[in-house]
Amino acid sequence: MTDADVLGARLRHVCWIGGGSGAGKSVIARRLAARHGLRLYATDDMMSDHAGRSTPEDSPFLSRFAAMDMDERWANRSPETMLETFHWFRGEGFDLLVDDLLRLPEEPRVIAEGFRLLPFLVKPLLGVPGHAVWLLPTPDFRRAAFEARGSLWEIARKTSDPERALRNLLERDRMFTERLYGEAKQLGLHIIEVDTTMTEDDLAGRVAEVFEL
Repeated sequence: MTDADVLGARLRHVCWIGGGSGAGKSVIARRLAARHGLRLYATDDMMSDHAGRSTPEDSPFLSRFAAMDMDERWANRSPETMLETFHWFRGEGFDLLVDDLLRLPEEPRVIAEGFRLLPFLVKPLLGVPGHAVWLLPTPDFRRAAFEARGSLWEIARKTSDPERALRNLLERDRMFTERLYGEAKQLGLHIIEVDTTMTEDDLAGRVAEVFEL
């Protein structure tokens, strides 16, 4: 039995919801957790903790990102460079996330959600093959979601060129979602494409079906 097999067996009680920014991962995870009595593990909530526990040796991209000002992060680099060098997209800190999940009791079952759940990192940990899904928003859905939350300009307005920074962020996120689609499809994992015709009830129902809740 490999180390991945051992971890998969220990994480059989975890259902994983990954996907692109703005897809509704958090909303759907909270809804399903409340409806089915599950424990919620939101990876976004752990980013500051994991960043604080990381070192330049184990998280070099995070270290370089932390040293940049807002213009360097979001306005002065191409979306392609932003995509390739963003630490969470590279899987940095994923081991800390797994450590957190291993410390949780097996009951109640856990829903882990967040964009940090990359398909190639999650698949080896699937004790139950169907217990993972990636929600992939269309560009129109993503922008509408951010506008509805009032967060569309939250990062961009902290730069000296908000319009350019927003274009960069939206394009980076579009490319990230495209990458997730290709990777999840290649690995034979569940994908749900989220567009503006889909309601939260529709999406929650489809995710529940995947998890057989």
